[in-house]
Amino acid sequence: MATFIIGLVILFVGAAIYGKFCEKVFGPDDRETPAYSKQDGVDYVPMRCWKNSLINLLNIAGTGPILGPIQGILFGPIAFITIPIGNVIGGAMHDYFCGMICLRDGGSQMSNMIRKYSNKGIFTVYNIFVCVLLLLVGAVFVYTPGDIAATQVFGFSGQATDYTTWIIYGVIFVYYLIATVFPIDAIIGRIYPIFGAILMFSAVGVFIGIFAHNYPLLNVWDTWTSEYFDYGTYFANGHFFPVFFVTVACGILSGFHSTQTAIITRTMKSERQGRTTFYWMMILEGFIAMVWAAGAMGVYNLGLQEANASLATATIGVVCKDILGPIGGIIALLGVIVLPVTSGDTALRALRLTLSESFKLDQSTNAKRLTLAAPVFVLVAAIIVWAKFNSEGFNILWRYFAWSNQTLSLFAFLAISVWMFENGKKHFVWMPLIPGAFYTFICTTFIANAEIGFHIPWGPAYIIGICAAVAYVAVIIWYGSKRSSRLKAV
Repeated sequence: MATFIIGLVILFVGAAIYGKFCEKVFGPDDRETPAYSKQDGVDYVPMRCWKNSLINLLNIAGTGPILGPIQGILFGPIAFITIPIGNVIGGAMHDYFCGMICLRDGGSQMSNMIRKYSNKGIFTVYNIFVCVLLLLVGAVFVYTPGDIAATQVFGFSGQATDYTTWIIYGVIFVYYLIATVFPIDAIIGRIYPIFGAILMFSAVGVFIGIFAHNYPLLNVWDTWTSEYFDYGTYFANGHFFPVFFVTVACGILSGFHSTQTAIITRTMKSERQGRTTFYWMMILEGFIAMVWAAGAMGVYNLGLQEANASLATATIGVVCKDILGPIGGIIALLGVIVLPVTSGDTALRALRLTLSESFKLDQSTNAKRLTLAAPVFVLVAAIIVWAKFNSEGFNILWRYFAWSNQTLSLFAFLAISVWMFENGKKHFVWMPLIPGAFYTFICTTFIANAEIGFHIPWGPAYIIGICAAVAYVAVIIWYGSKRSSRLKAV
């Protein structure tokens, strides 16, 4: 239990210090925000700070900070330390600078940020990559909440041949379409406070229950073995680098978040709200990840649930019902369902905005927005049907989603670095380069070795990952310095 508490201290104290430092480096001021200068009643709409923050939290927190830590804690109590450190200096910094740069650049989407701070080739690769990722996010975040609702809330089979499964999927799908097409304050701004209340009950309820039930959590200085599971053996054989960092994903870092923070830049009243809206909301996602990692370890060590990565979804129900009882457990499960639903809707909204900006498509009416959204939803539906009827479909879908999610952040760290070079902040370029280099190593090594990638043995895969990380840093420093020199010459 002590290591879990130490991790929480690192998370919140670290956020207070490093978040303030990030804000000082960026330098928010009192200039007019796009919510006022471009106000259109659809996407550019001034909203209060608490509402923007809540929407951003619900947008970025999907099943990643729940399913990821439930699987990641199998590596042992070291997760209670790596999650908060990575979140503070990597994930929260990533979200803050992505959001603030897009905000200052007129509420642009991430595709335009990448276009502005890289070159045509990188922008083209990014645009294809982000569109594919957002489609995967939309599909995964219909599939996972639909299955949890079907099997653990309503008691249905959740099978592809059960019509109730498709009814539940259909309800989520219709909501996504409405949230994607209609003005942000008309749908998302109104319903999210309700979702937020359910989410907070879920997270806080499980957090309190961990202490109230005195869950047996191991410390890093303990023997990493419980009566029911040997974490030490799993750590030794599981390739902590890179597998853990791809598995935990959103609790530490998520490239998907950059597409969501960009949406909120169009509804913020002041740049000074950025640290609360962007940085601290990622910290709260880290808190959710810590809570579920601890809850999972508790039920594993009590023998209430088999410690198996493939049973992560089932573990959610065990934790909720053991800690909060039948009724409270159902409410907590609803909070778990809310997370992916409120990320999937804005993922598809972000995809619509990205496509409209890339192809200069008018989105001033509901009919025009629906016309663009329709083919997107057809593709998402096709992915879901394939994954549901293929025995390995969802596992393949999840692996590509997790890897591409982390890989997307490398584009953002590149753009943040170049922005720093161009804005007289090159002395702070280490801030994005450290997590950028680390995740270049993680993502490259993982895809080099993985069966869904190149299936290269671990030894050569690690060498390839190290070389890729060195090249990533060298190219960014060279390119950023070149861009900075060119601006000074002008």
